[in-house]
Amino acid sequence: MKTGIKNLSVFVCICTVITLLLALTNAFTAPLILKNQNASANQALLEVMPDGEGFEAVSLESYTLPATVKEVYRETSGQGYVVKLVTTGYGSDMTIMCGVDAKGVVTGAVCISSNETLGKEKTYGENFTDKDAAGVEAVDVIGGATKTTAAYKNAVKDALNTAIILGGGSVDIRTEEEILSDNLSAALPEGDAAFDKLFLVEVIECADAVYAAENGAGYVFVRGEQFIGVRPDGTLVTDGAEDAEAIAAAVARLQSVTLQDIDLSAYPDLQKTVLSAQMTSSGNYIVETKGAGYGIKGGNEYHPASGEYIVVRVAMTPDGRIIDCLTVSEGETDGLGDACAQESFYGQFIGKTEENYTEIDAISGATLTTDGYKQAIQRAFAAVEILKGGE
Repeated sequence: MKTGIKNLSVFVCICTVITLLLALTNAFTAPLILKNQNASANQALLEVMPDGEGFEAVSLESYTLPATVKEVYRETSGQGYVVKLVTTGYGSDMTIMCGVDAKGVVTGAVCISSNETLGKEKTYGENFTDKDAAGVEAVDVIGGATKTTAAYKNAVKDALNTAIILGGGSVDIRTEEEILSDNLSAALPEGDAAFDKLFLVEVIECADAVYAAENGAGYVFVRGEQFIGVRPDGTLVTDGAEDAEAIAAAVARLQSVTLQDIDLSAYPDLQKTVLSAQMTSSGNYIVETKGAGYGIKGGNEYHPASGEYIVVRVAMTPDGRIIDCLTVSEGETDGLGDACAQESFYGQFIGKTEENYTEIDAISGATLTTDGYKQAIQRAFAAVEILKGGE
């Protein structure tokens, strides 16, 4: 019994000594670890604000900032701010650090984390150093990486706006979607802020895009930055809009369109690549084709790893010019190839012909998806040629 008590006492003493040693070690090492962590964090901040003397985190709870802004650090001597932002390139996130001085000039910008396949855009942030808002706006996006570099550029603009807001100013920080919705509602208030973008099967020369109010109150024709509201009878809601007669005629044309299904059983070769086909009353064609994206092998024999194809809807004139284009479905990689479902990608094919449809910006890091999409577009051209009686 005494031996047991003695052993227990020894064990307790050993545990006590170990605990004291651990506490003593932590007392000495914790400040060093914190110091090293702070130094590492400061190093990332100093990369975009090299003259910074120190940084402190800013509480963002009382501010309304762009959605991309995740963290903000104030330079302790009053030189400005460093903003950490997370934005989306071609379907994947990019984390960007951007420094802005007290005069609203970018001191540096760098992408510290990304799933994008970065080429020249890896050093794209260097273009913004020493630029103010006007200078940032003038920086060109990189051809072949338009989506990625445009997102990068917009993040830098968000950092500039953040510095203004933290300094007591005010700026418009609405997203592109919010701006579009507000403009549509302003052009046609009767639309109750609910609009659908029309898939156009007729050439509308007086607009880049047409939106229809879900409640049937009318349409909004978008031409550049101009939004023109028009009622179902063709009368304009927007004052001072040009081409009133052309817009009224376009509304009548949209309302008079009828579609006739084309029986593909008469075209056994097309059935391998074309899912459906229609002709409008004016002689245009609408075809849905499929292309071989990532992980799919073999010519006209499809073996999709994802279980899905890239399915594309194309409206085309008889002489082979694309009126509109839309991704119906896709089974591509999340954060990479699935960017083919974004309008910023498929919208590039509008107005293209068989001679120039390949001249579009590829999806960064998704070459096979891009090639598969082009394959679907090429099959749409071939289908229209056959359907109208060509070879």
